[in-house]
Amino acid sequence: MKTINKTFKETFNEVVEAFLAIGRHLVRTLECMSWPALLSMCIVVALFLTILPLAVMLFLGFMIAKLAIGLFAAKKYKQE
Repeated sequence: MKTINKTFKETFNEVVEAFLAIGRHLVRTLECMSWPALLSMCIVVALFLTILPLAVMLFLGFMIAKLAIGLFAAKKYKQE
């Protein structure tokens, strides 16, 4: 009878095997791509990795500034 409960080691090995399978699939996909397609994919990934964090940080910065301004404005109106 097979047990449903897995040990940590079995679960960790399963996760590692899944990541290795994804890596192998990625390598096979990259080997099949032409040079122009590979270049364009690298450019898209580079833009994604640089623009997305910038957009998130700007969003968080503006939200923090908005909350700070709102907090100070609320204190000012309570004092008057």
